[in-house]
Amino acid sequence: MGASNGPLKGMKVIELAHVMAGPTCGRMLADMGADVIKVERVPDGDDTRRFLPPDIEGESAAFMMMNRNKRGIAINLKNPDGRDVLLKMLEDADAVLENYRADTLSKLGLGYEDLKVHNPGLIYCAISGFGRTGPYASRGGYDLIAQGMSGLISITGEAPGREPVKVGAPVTDITAGILGALGVAAAYAHKLKTGEGQMVDTSLFEAGITHTYWQSAIALATGEAPGPMGSRHPLNAPYQAFRTKDGWINIGASNTRNWQRLVDLLGRPELADDPRFEDGAARMANIDAMVDILNTTFETRPQAEWLSALEAVGIPAGPVLDINEMNADPHTLARDMVVEVDHPTAGPVKTIGCPVKFSKTPGGVESAAPLFGQHTREVLIEHGYEVTQIDTLITGGAVMAGPAD
Repeated sequence: MGASNGPLKGMKVIELAHVMAGPTCGRMLADMGADVIKVERVPDGDDTRRFLPPDIEGESAAFMMMNRNKRGIAINLKNPDGRDVLLKMLEDADAVLENYRADTLSKLGLGYEDLKVHNPGLIYCAISGFGRTGPYASRGGYDLIAQGMSGLISITGEAPGREPVKVGAPVTDITAGILGALGVAAAYAHKLKTGEGQMVDTSLFEAGITHTYWQSAIALATGEAPGPMGSRHPLNAPYQAFRTKDGWINIGASNTRNWQRLVDLLGRPELADDPRFEDGAARMANIDAMVDILNTTFETRPQAEWLSALEAVGIPAGPVLDINEMNADPHTLARDMVVEVDHPTAGPVKTIGCPVKFSKTPGGVESAAPLFGQHTREVLIEHGYEVTQIDTLITGGAVMAGPAD
């Protein structure tokens, strides 16, 4: 499974992960060609299967979004025979992914120190709330908690003193998954050179911190913690959303050249010489006055007219789209960021495409998310099990097998 021509083709990954951060990591690797075998617990599987509504023909839309391009097997890891199945699968695996609390798999004899004895080349990627070291290592982690503790919530929202607002998307979950995939790919490059595996350790907490580059630069340099600024940039202006006659547009005109272009376009060339707005620092110091002046002008014409005019003079700008508008945007479609796959029970299902393009080894989305236990028999046969042995494992509750392809 995975993208048939992706740059990671031939890489075998076992995903012992659930919900979002770990599955994001597996999803990224699968899109780039890795054979990602998703191991779901018996009897219920990944919690995302029960994130309902919405569903498509009874299948969770959330689960299908996170797990396309993977094969699926259901194993009871608390059953000794089930644990042995997993150990056999890991004997020649390149990487294993997990996002449990620090000691969960170690208690089952499936921690990194246990597994590397059997497979020294194994890359063990652990994505957790706070990482494997430090005073919070034993804590569980959720995106909301990580956003708060990493500072993200403190810089999100309209203005200081208002109710806390988290980033709309679960950015620490998703970013931790992407960081995990980057770490696995880097460790795989090392393994190809040396044969050595290693632990890859990242967290939702660190993923959140990663998004605070500008704000941390300010805080570390000045000792002052920036607060929320709506759509504004903490260092440059104008770089934010403006209200038009019929909608909102984002404009990036913060450097000197684009500021001059903007005031000329607006018919307000005197603003270029106004000492309140003469450079970036001045515009930031007088940002409220600047925004009031610009909004008064932008409100006189509709969004489409402004966007056309801004593009004509080379000022970066764009509309504020909702998710349906984004998914239907011609550039989204041209970049294959909404694609369709055939699911065994849900039929044709649309999903988000691969965000990284390769000129020589293109990745992509080629298969839908697996049904629960869909590839159990297939994967066990690949690992040397006879049909009668598989039947015994199923009867004994060590594994579960769903409908085959």
